[in-house]
Amino acid sequence: MLRQPLAERDAITDIANAYLPTASGKSIPLTQIAKPMFAWEPGVLWRENRDYAITVNADVVEGLQGATVTNQLLPGLRALEAGWARAGDTGYRIEVAGAVEETSKGSASIAAGVPVMLFITFTLLMLQLHSFSRAMLVFLTGPLGLAGVAAALLVLNRPFGFVALLGVIALMGMIQRNSVILIDQIELDRARGVPTWDAIVEAAVRRLRPIVLTAAAAVLAMIPLSRSVFWGPMAVAIMGGLIVATALTLLALPAMYAAWFRVKPGTPAFHESAPAGPRAARDPHGSGSGPRSPRWPERAARVRVKCSVRQIPSGGCSPATACLVSARRAGGEIGRRTRFRS
Repeated sequence: MLRQPLAERDAITDIANAYLPTASGKSIPLTQIAKPMFAWEPGVLWRENRDYAITVNADVVEGLQGATVTNQLLPGLRALEAGWARAGDTGYRIEVAGAVEETSKGSASIAAGVPVMLFITFTLLMLQLHSFSRAMLVFLTGPLGLAGVAAALLVLNRPFGFVALLGVIALMGMIQRNSVILIDQIELDRARGVPTWDAIVEAAVRRLRPIVLTAAAAVLAMIPLSRSVFWGPMAVAIMGGLIVATALTLLALPAMYAAWFRVKPGTPAFHESAPAGPRAARDPHGSGSGPRSPRWPERAARVRVKCSVRQIPSGGCSPATACLVSARRAGGEIGRRTRFRS
């Protein structure tokens, strides 16, 4: 380390006139052992992972994202890096940072919580549907919108980044909500005694309008957000995925339900055994033939009667009893309303 006295630091040429002491005690001019040259060097040396690093920053024009520009520049940067390797400069490399690096970190944090998210989602479906088979059926409809997400992002030329990934996660919840609505309607119809095949068809028809209207409302609400540079990919992912998933939910989910439970036309709603007690020993046709087997015969009918008595005001007809008779036979459901008057 050589430093001139304070009076000799005013000019760069004074360095050449400096004298250096030697081991013998004599002083020699600096020009005898070195050649002073003027050059620039960084005042601060930055390091990245303990390696010297040079960071190059750039702004993108309005309407583009950093990930899009990075994908366009990356082939040229990789070609430059390959040229350095061919020249023997193996100590240099190019690493992409900025928005792309932050997106990778965010995606990794989401991927770490995916198992917990899936477990909680399936648990909630089990609590709501009270059936492992039906919960699994709804759970499998979550990825139905991925085709629509990919198509929408490709058509509108939007990148699939961290924000779009958030849209896909939200989309899975919307799809499973529609599936729960449809499955619940099927189970309600079966509980009322409707044959399973008819319950599947009628539930899809009756729930068509609510599901389509809610999906259309969500898609229309995302249109203003789709013009945003930052939130646009998320809106586009939700719009495209929800349109495709709604159609597949109404068309594919009933078919999946029928295939899962092996439902065919004419399948009754429930296969129940006869109730226990004295009534099980009677003849269901009232023939008085005595005791019978614990289960109902193949062609026997089980009758469920619900009666409600309504008093008619004085001066009118006598009290009337309205009875609803539902007879379940092996081949399907038979229902009729009969009014008995006394």
